[in-house]
Amino acid sequence: MSKNAKIAAGGVAVGLILLVWLPWWASLLIILGVPAAAYLALDPSQRRRLRRNTRKQLGR
Repeated sequence: MSKNAKIAAGGVAVGLILLVWLPWWASLLIILGVPAAAYLALDPSQRRRLRRNTRKQLGR
């Protein structure tokens, strides 16, 4: 299993645990807030590179 697949599987496991322990709205806030905070923490040049790579992936 690749490193990204392990990270994704761990994220799904953590998400399921959070859904059991926290109310659904708190889990949703965490699930959406963590990636948003990580994106906002990037430099403008890193954000441009990320957007460019994402567009290339979609346009294959």
